[in-house]
Amino acid sequence: MTLSKVSNCRSRQSLVLEKVRADLSNRTKTLRSLGATFKIMDANGDRKIDKQEFYWGLKDLGCSLSKKEAGILLEALDTNADGFVNFEEFQVGLRGYPNATRQEVIDRAFKKFDKDCCGVIDSCDLAVVFNCIKHPKVLRGEMTSDDVFIEFLACFGDKKGDGKITQSEWNDYYGGVSASIENDGHFCQLMVTAWKL
Repeated sequence: MTLSKVSNCRSRQSLVLEKVRADLSNRTKTLRSLGATFKIMDANGDRKIDKQEFYWGLKDLGCSLSKKEAGILLEALDTNADGFVNFEEFQVGLRGYPNATRQEVIDRAFKKFDKDCCGVIDSCDLAVVFNCIKHPKVLRGEMTSDDVFIEFLACFGDKKGDGKITQSEWNDYYGGVSASIENDGHFCQLMVTAWKL
């Protein structure tokens, strides 16, 4: 393939990716919960999405794209060139990584709680800062503060309920939050306020 053909191919891939991101950005919950989205799209549960699953999954999410565009996008996201999109390729491709400014504050928040630098935060460390007593569902009597805290931990990927959050889970969660906030200053202020940095 000539250099101009490669350039044209990348340009088409970028245009389709931006189109899908724009469609999904109107659904901020979808961007934040790409893990659940991926599971829905992965019809046979093999932890990778083929061309058909990818196309129909994006259509179900409200993305307006043709089969040809879906094929172009799948090729762009398929970084290991196996013909499928795995979870990491899907997540990073659609959401992208937070920029350096945002990642610095995400890391600073994690390090605040990871006192022994083991790469894992214990729920006891977060409980000191995350006060559930004034949560609306607690105030209305719908949930206990313990229930709210367990639900909060599940947002970070603590599906086992063991009260431990890895740095990867932390980064994944805040990567999703970052994708739904356009302004760097607003995102950083949210982190500073939430975690008292």
